[in-house]
Amino acid sequence: MSRYLVRRLGFVVLTVFLTSIVIFSVIQVLPGDVARVILGREAGQAAVDQLRQELGLDLPAPVRYLRWIADFVRGAWGESFSLRTAVLPLVARRLSNSLLLAAVVLGLAVPLSVGLGVMAGLRQDSFLDNVVSMGSLALVGLPEFVTGLVLIQVFALQLGLFPASSSLADSSGLGGKIAQLILPSLTAALVLLGYLARLTRAQVIEESGKPYVRTAVLKGLPRRTVILRHILRNALMPTVTVVAISFGWLLSGLIVIEAVFNYPGLGSLLVFAVSRRDLPVIQAISMLAVVGYALANLSADLVYAALNPRLRLE
Repeated sequence: MSRYLVRRLGFVVLTVFLTSIVIFSVIQVLPGDVARVILGREAGQAAVDQLRQELGLDLPAPVRYLRWIADFVRGAWGESFSLRTAVLPLVARRLSNSLLLAAVVLGLAVPLSVGLGVMAGLRQDSFLDNVVSMGSLALVGLPEFVTGLVLIQVFALQLGLFPASSSLADSSGLGGKIAQLILPSLTAALVLLGYLARLTRAQVIEESGKPYVRTAVLKGLPRRTVILRHILRNALMPTVTVVAISFGWLLSGLIVIEAVFNYPGLGSLLVFAVSRRDLPVIQAISMLAVVGYALANLSADLVYAALNPRLRLE
């Protein structure tokens, strides 16, 4: 297992390194001049050239990449071009908000969706199966902003149970912040629940019909043992992959949900940085998303190895 872990860590480091090259290259070809954007259209060319020199934009691309990746590793992420503040604390605050939202969403969506998917798969073509199948399909088909607006209309405007905005103001206190997390986390959880429930149901149905399950039943094993130790052990492996990928989406991809609820996460900060061509912020958030995806997939690989020892032996 230790050798397997070392190999997977090596793949993670290689993936992050190669992706960092892609991120840097893509950002360099974005249209527009950063110095011109900062100073404005009326600024003279001499002032623009001086600012480009101060920002290091006049250096060759390989030199700028090496400086950037070295600074990123040691935590020197520079200063935001548009906000004139250090990037690290700025991104760290938004990252903590995104991690908090992701934890709440996964805590709501994963147990509920897996439980519903397992019950529907074990009772194929039953009333419960039909309800779960149709309900999950409806959740998958609904856009995020529609689900969010419906929840705001019902629970915030009509019932007044939760606030419509989730800005996480410092004056709201712990109870207020928890209340502000309910609607955005529920919106993301409903979207994720639809995918996970359908996937789990399909995998449970597929695994239930395989010969090794019939053999376990014929051997007289209790139904609970057959479900937990045989069916779920293999049926949940694809679900683990989707959960890992969803973590990266929850970390920096909830742009629509953050916009609907005014939530201060990484996604909204990334949109702001792109609109201002704030390269240090864009690069920092992009690298954090890559690292988040890589670590989530590493966790999925380790869960795979625990569920199926043949993987680490191979």
